[in-house]
Amino acid sequence: MSTDEPQPTDSASASVTAPPRAAETPRSLAEALRSRDDDALAALLRARPDLLGPVPNDLTQLATRAGTRASVVRALERLDRFAQQVAETLAVAQDPTSYGEVRALLAGDDRDAAVEEALPHALATLHEQALVWGPDDRLRLVRTARELLAPAPQHPSPTGLGPTVAEATAGMSPTRVQDIVAAAGLPTTHDPVSAVGSLTALFTDRARMSALLDEAPAESVEVLSRLVWGPPYGQVTADPARHLRWLLDRGLLLPTAPGTVVLPREAALHLRGGRAHRAPEPTPPPVEAAREHRPQVVDTTAAGQAYTALATVEELLKDWDEGGPAVLRAGGLSVRDLKRTAVALDLPEPLAAFWVELAYAAGLLASDGEADERYAATPAYDEWQELPAPARWSALATAWLTATRTAGLIGGRDGKDRTLSALGPHLDRSAAPEVRRRVLALAATLPEGAAPVADSLLARLRWERPSPASQDLRSRIARWTLNEAELLGVTGRGALSTHGRALLAAGAGAGTGSGDSPAEPALAAAHAAQLLAPLLPEPLDHVLLQADLTAVAPGPLERPLADALAVLADVESKGGATVYRFTPGSVRRALDSGQSASDLHAFLTAHSRTPVPQPLAYLIDDVARRHGHLRIGAASAYVRCDDEALLNEILADKRAQSLRLRRLAPTVLAAQADPGALLDGLRGMGFAPAAESADGDVLITRAHAHRTPPRSAPEPVPEGPPLPDATLVGAAVRAIRAGDLASTAPRKEAPQTADGRLPRTTAAETLATMQAAVLTGEAVWIGYVNAEGSASQRVIAPVRVEGGFVTAYDHTADEVRTYPLHRITGVAELADD
Repeated sequence: MSTDEPQPTDSASASVTAPPRAAETPRSLAEALRSRDDDALAALLRARPDLLGPVPNDLTQLATRAGTRASVVRALERLDRFAQQVAETLAVAQDPTSYGEVRALLAGDDRDAAVEEALPHALATLHEQALVWGPDDRLRLVRTARELLAPAPQHPSPTGLGPTVAEATAGMSPTRVQDIVAAAGLPTTHDPVSAVGSLTALFTDRARMSALLDEAPAESVEVLSRLVWGPPYGQVTADPARHLRWLLDRGLLLPTAPGTVVLPREAALHLRGGRAHRAPEPTPPPVEAAREHRPQVVDTTAAGQAYTALATVEELLKDWDEGGPAVLRAGGLSVRDLKRTAVALDLPEPLAAFWVELAYAAGLLASDGEADERYAATPAYDEWQELPAPARWSALATAWLTATRTAGLIGGRDGKDRTLSALGPHLDRSAAPEVRRRVLALAATLPEGAAPVADSLLARLRWERPSPASQDLRSRIARWTLNEAELLGVTGRGALSTHGRALLAAGAGAGTGSGDSPAEPALAAAHAAQLLAPLLPEPLDHVLLQADLTAVAPGPLERPLADALAVLADVESKGGATVYRFTPGSVRRALDSGQSASDLHAFLTAHSRTPVPQPLAYLIDDVARRHGHLRIGAASAYVRCDDEALLNEILADKRAQSLRLRRLAPTVLAAQADPGALLDGLRGMGFAPAAESADGDVLITRAHAHRTPPRSAPEPVPEGPPLPDATLVGAAVRAIRAGDLASTAPRKEAPQTADGRLPRTTAAETLATMQAAVLTGEAVWIGYVNAEGSASQRVIAPVRVEGGFVTAYDHTADEVRTYPLHRITGVAELADD
């Protein structure tokens, strides 16, 4: 253990002293934060988690960090539409302003009741997030937010308002100001400041302003109507028209640059009826129901989609079982391989890309990491296959809900004009999980069985997060979510299913840092699977054999039966009932896997509810009789057969010329081709050869399942810093309080250096002060430098001094620690108060 660091001891810790009471009217954001209780500070840290990286030393540092441009921009972007409008209104109001003035600017002369009702909550949100501080009679928007939202020629205000009269006339000559005052019918003054004040008073007086505008020419009023809702700037010539001259003479248009004029803010507010915004949006738009279905119909439809989703993922990974497509050099799946996969799944390419991405997000497939890198199933796929169908579905749906990978982007282009490919490296969008959860949550607000109108849902999302920078992407993700939820069976006929509602609870805490224990999402996912289980069909242990060499599976088959039947027959059609077709090639495939004709007859008899048709029995016996009659080995390759006539037939066939066969013996032919090519060539000619080993035994060929090394599912890419849990927030609040106590604790007067700083104390003075504090039991202030050279201030209550160390209760760390005396740079007694 290092002796240079303060070390905690086993002594019981005491509570941190309460922070000093701030004045009734705070003079800064730091003072306003200091007057908050611990719950309010915790709410701020949860709402703005970027303030925690790293934990601020005290409340002054917290206030400074809360006012930085990056943090304020992030906080403003996450406000809803009305809270943003309130912040924009504060930016064009006086600083400081009052609650009444803000209400008047938002509600207007007609006193919009909805605005007045929603305003307290919006202001409370801005207060909670430390974007606004001060009491109701002295509200202040943080300086950085005011700079971002206030009107300026470089970035117009979202309200469409221009500068005030005082701001627009700041560079104007005093004579010109007096001329405007006189033209407006006001008495001239002795200085430009009072003249500007007089003109401002005129523009803010509704009665006098109305009387002035009644005298205006109609063309002048038309000009004002074009500027009133913004942008407030216009262009004029060096010799303006009469109606423009009338406005310029009376200050209703003020010059800002050569040829450019602006409508003053006070005049615009009069013309607007006192409103800062043309259309305040105090309430969120409702989510409307497009149509309603019986909940049972929705659940049944969603369960059918869930079963199809499981079958599609299984078919995809079975197609890639022996090793899937190659990984592109830049990562991802090539367009050609995606098309081939779409054909194998009998799906359009965008849907095939979605299922590929879903399997990847669930950790069921990955790259194998070999030199010739390919995609393949992971060992987790084998474990997933052993789960019951409802559990397999909940694993897929939970992975989709929490994944940041966005399949809808595939085929588009990124910011560098690169094509985005499936499984590629540029598909993560950190907003995707939040948007998916919010779309489902809004759908859950409708009655059971009701499907939302997509446009109303998108309008609600835009109101909740109106930032233009993210609106387009969020809207696209929302539309993709509605389609993907239907494909997965989370919704049915557009309405959220019962198991989908349970799944929403499973995804609410996953990866959000909300403080939920890891077990809660797992329990919710298990509940969703439990609700889905009765709706899925039970696996069957039989098929129906037909006389046309087909077998019909009237439902999902048990896994061993499905795997065996997939070897013996080819899938002809899929759907509610799967149709398998028996062909000579499929029967030969089963014989190649080591089964005999009697094994195949017994298998079909045991698993068919109908008698084995005679044509199927004849097909199996005929292929088995010819199977292995020809034997192929390595010479470079040879054909061996006891029937000389059959070998003569092969030699006479023109299709065998490419194999370059020649007779070595009456029953043996040699070939230039390798055994595999020879095997395929003779099978293409209609024969049924079998490969044999060097010992003359028939080789049994089985599909080799290729697996990647153990791989974990891709981690979601978070949007900004992760949300802190309750433990971290509580510890951060205690640390900030303790640090603030140390930095604000009053100290007794001490001699100061020329630059006003407290001097360093000598080792003897430090030791004497510590020993005295031990005897009196009083707390002292210390300056301390740790082993990394970081300096800090602390308030400690010394308990024991010995061996060059002081053991004390540290109010900053809220625990008893041991400090090396040589790292204490200075010490001072606290003031008596």
